[in-house]
Amino acid sequence: MTASDWPATGRYGLDPAPGRLGLVQDLLNTVAAGAPREPDLLASPEAARAWADQALARWSAVTGRQPRGVVLDADGLEELRAFRDDLHQLVAQGPPSGEDGPGPAAVLHSTAASLQLGDDGVVRLEPRGTGWHRLAALVLGAAFEAQLGDTWRRLKTCRNPRCRVGFYDRSRNNSGVWHDVKTCGNAANLRAYRARRRAHATGDGDGEVRLTGDS
Repeated sequence: MTASDWPATGRYGLDPAPGRLGLVQDLLNTVAAGAPREPDLLASPEAARAWADQALARWSAVTGRQPRGVVLDADGLEELRAFRDDLHQLVAQGPPSGEDGPGPAAVLHSTAASLQLGDDGVVRLEPRGTGWHRLAALVLGAAFEAQLGDTWRRLKTCRNPRCRVGFYDRSRNNSGVWHDVKTCGNAANLRAYRARRRAHATGDGDGEVRLTGDS
């Protein structure tokens, strides 16, 4: 990992999501994941503060803006972990696919922000709040901009349940499901192949396949 990397995503040697969306990806990648398994960067207040300082420094380098520092206490850290878990679940399930569009949704988390018009003529979404609330506002602001720019659907989590690393899918048709095809993809394909071999071995003569409980 280099100084230009997002601290959590950089542990996995992945190209980060573009712009501010990299902060969302980095929060997802604070979980204990990968093989060998990396530690949870939100496991303790000390580790969380170290991650937040590095992530905000990277956010500043990407945006050219100076964010206010975030102070995380034990209660705020618990809330931040819950926020991360809900965000991870939503990213893993992907965007809604109904033809009629998404229906009413329950609010999982809300943060404060204001719209500010700068002297350069640019309207910016300015996060508000303190502690974990401000960090969550930065993350949701980045997610909101990614949804407007149609890049949100490319942020995914690895389909390997033993991994769950967050990655940005740069494939042309947005069909990626593994954070690394050589590791998670090949391992999953090998398990599927072995399962088909077992199913074939336990099939009877009429072509019916019976699955056993053997692993």
